[in-house]
Amino acid sequence: MYVCICNAIRESDLRRTARRCPGDAEAVYAALGKRPNCGQCLDDAEDILAEEREMAFLPACAA
Repeated sequence: MYVCICNAIRESDLRRTARRCPGDAEAVYAALGKRPNCGQCLDDAEDILAEEREMAFLPACAA
C-alpha cells in the first residue's frame, strides 16, 4: 500500500527505513531521498513509524 502518493513511498519502505533511521516522518522520508510534498500522508506515516518502532522493542515471546 502506498503511504505517500506524491513520492510513491510504500508502507513496506517506510517500515524498513523506520527500523534503521531515528526521527520523525520527515527524517525517514529524507533517508529515502524524498521530502513531503502536500503533507497529507504525514499523520499516517507517523502512526506507522510508531507502530514499527514499538514492535521492534517487544520481547520475542510477546510477539
